[in-house]
Amino acid sequence: MSDAKTTNDHQRIKAWVEKRKGRPAKVDAAGGGSGILRTDFGEPEKGLSEIEWDEFFAIFEKSKLSFLYQNETSGGKTSRFNKFISRQDQRLPARWITTPPP
Repeated sequence: MSDAKTTNDHQRIKAWVEKRKGRPAKVDAAGGGSGILRTDFGEPEKGLSEIEWDEFFAIFEKSKLSFLYQNETSGGKTSRFNKFISRQDQRLPARWITTPPP
């Protein structure tokens, strides 16, 4: 995988998602919670609700998240890899975010 980056910049996140023909979404929450943020690509995924960018970023800020993403695969193709992480976690090396340190 090529280098992953993190950002909190709303415009950068929106541009990255839309460039890949994605849209903001959240996991349908039981009990009326705010739900878990996701980016959805292609056909709508079961269990996800598409939301407006304003709602997406309100949840993003309330949850103190950062956006971990990859622009290209190691083969040079456009990547859709992304993940929402705690802003505390963005100080860790990217390899630790997906794989805990030994």
